[in-house]
Order: sequence, then C-alpha cells, then structure tokens
Amino acid sequence: MGAAALPLPPTGSLPPLRRPDTLTEQQVLSSLQNLEAIYCPIPLSFVLQSPKKAKKHILPVAPTPPVDSGYASEDENGSKDAGEVKEALLALRADAFERDFAIRWLTSFVSRAEEMVLIPDDARQLATDKAYCILESFTSTSEEEGQEDEGIVRDFSFTLCSSAPSPVTGSHKNAISVRLTDGPLASTDHTAVGLQSFAASIILPELMMPPRIIELGAGTGLVGLALAHALPHLGVAQTNPLIATDFHPVVLENLRANITSNFPGVESPPVDACHLDWSAPSRAAPLDRPADMLVATDVIYAPEHAIWLRDCASQFLAPDGIFWVLIAIRTTGKFEGISDTLEAAFAAKECPTDADGRVLSILDSETLSKQEGLGRGDESGYKLFRIGWK
Repeated sequence: MGAAALPLPPTGSLPPLRRPDTLTEQQVLSSLQNLEAIYCPIPLSFVLQSPKKAKKHILPVAPTPPVDSGYASEDENGSKDAGEVKEALLALRADAFERDFAIRWLTSFVSRAEEMVLIPDDARQLATDKAYCILESFTSTSEEEGQEDEGIVRDFSFTLCSSAPSPVTGSHKNAISVRLTDGPLASTDHTAVGLQSFAASIILPELMMPPRIIELGAGTGLVGLALAHALPHLGVAQTNPLIATDFHPVVLENLRANITSNFPGVESPPVDACHLDWSAPSRAAPLDRPADMLVATDVIYAPEHAIWLRDCASQFLAPDGIFWVLIAIRTTGKFEGISDTLEAAFAAKECPTDADGRVLSILDSETLSKQEGLGRGDESGYKLFRIGWK
C-alpha cells in the first residue's frame, strides 16, 4: 500500500489573497481540497448542478502533495502508517491557530471570489460553494468524535485596529472575542437552525469591522468631523478614531479646538488631530498603520503639492484602500490650472508602486458643478478623484 499523505497546515499552504486576480483554478482547488481533508470528517465530494446547464458538475479534486507538515515524522522509508497519519491529522485539526487562520482565509476567499478572473465562472462558483461548505463544517458536530448529542463551545475573534496599543499586549491589533455554544441540530426539528452559527454569521462581522480613515490636509476639520458624526448613523462602529492631519501648528490648534467643541466632555473623541508633513511623512503613531480610506479636499495650491500628496498617500493607503480627493477647478486668478497638476502627477512614470508591483493610480474621476452660494469667486466647479492601487 502506498504512503499516506498528510494534509498541509493552512498557514504554510494557503496562497495569499492580496491579488485574487492572479490565482489559478489549480491553486484554489488544491487549497480547498487540503482544507477539506483537515476539517471535514466526511469528504464534501457532493455533486452540484449548474443553473445554466442540465448536466451535473463535479468539483475536480486536486491531489494533495505528500509534504511533511511538521505534525508527524516520517519513518526511514519516508512513509507513514495509517495510525500515525490519523494521529497527526487529529493534532492538526485541534490546532486553534491553524483553525482560525483557515476560517479567516475562507472568509476572505468567499468575499473576493469575483475578483478571481483567471478561473472560469462555473468553476469559481463551485469553489465558492465548497468554501462555504467547509466554513459551515466548523459548526457541525462530528460523529467520529462522538459529539452527536453535545453542544460545542466556540470562540470567535474579530480583529480591530486601534490607534492606541492594548494595555495588556502592547499591540495595536486588538480583537473582540465572542464565546457561544452551538447546540446539536435535532433530527426531528429542522426549524431549529438558530442553534448553530452558520458561515454567513462568521463572514458578516468580518465585513462590518470599522474602517481606518486618515484625512490629509484637514484644515478646520469639517470633512473629518462630518464623517465622524455620519458613520454611526450608517451602522459603522467607530472603534478606530478618524485621524485628521495637517502641517501648520496654528491650523492644528484650531483643528483640536473644533474637535473638542464637537465632542464636548468626550474623553476619547472619534477624531484625533495629528501633525503630518507630506514632503517628509512620519510613520509614528497614530500614523503607523495603513488606512482603508484616505480623504483630501481642496489641498493643492502649488505644483509640488500634487507630487507630495501622491507620494504621501502611497505611504498610508492599505492594499485594498481608496483615496478620495476633491479638487476645486480654478480657471482664473493666482491658482489657475493648479487643479490639473494632480492628474499630471499620477500620469508620471515616477508613480509609487506597492509590494506587489501595483501602481498608485487614478481609478476614475467625476466633474461636479459649483453650487450657488458656495465657494470662492475663482472656483468654477470641482473634480472628484477615486485613487487606488492598480
């Protein structure tokens, strides 16, 4: 009998999801098959029917490479008997760190599946369905482990990024934890599905984790303060304070006063003022972590400002973040044509790139009309830019 293959630990085998558009069908199927072998006592070799065709499609199963995972050692001939493999597999399955990593990877996978353009639509849908099934298997009871009649206690952790370090760990990456009991589903009562935590309930909290926002050139703080007031009404919890930055000390002093007047008596207001020099940006706290969103409004008044703004944004924008810039269009006066320097800056060959080689680029733009009674005399309209890594 041939050597038994031991599945690989998720932390060492799952491909990064930073660039879903580069993943191949083989990579995805191998990864899902590996997770299935670890966490699903009964293989998920079920048949799925495509809504577009009458014939049945079976998700291809990729071979699991017989690589030593470190959970068990091979004998002199490089093989493992069934008992050793089973023991090592149980140890791998019980590893809480590997399990949490797998859940996070699967959660991200199903939310970004549409970006996997190298995988045919049918195969991508089948892979997504399989990922959901593996996620749901984390909530199911296992006959092999004799848990048919017992509930299981589960701990969930959702990462939050805060500007202040945890007083316990000293880390800026804190987490909220939820402990709950999944009860066994009664075979005679199929309406009691609320006893278990299904995959969707794991995914949604991940999607709802609050964004980290930095405003560049905040000035009086109007945009940041408006966002801080609006986000709770949009159902976005603000555990991360919005970081409103500016350069001039007098401007920062006024900005802090405006924050205090908007949130009187609040010990930790949802907006934090911070000094930032675009030409020499500091990564000291609270600017030590990437932002999901950057915002800047009417901040360019000299040709070099556009270059500084572009390069500064590249230091703080997260891999999947968006930088929103609203620029006033001025066709006369001292600042005539300055608004054009932003597009010129992003058209230059010197545009910053990220670790994956993506270029910080203008993704799209929209021209807005000037509103009556608003703006200075030299403003004829506005242009809104959406900027990100491409």
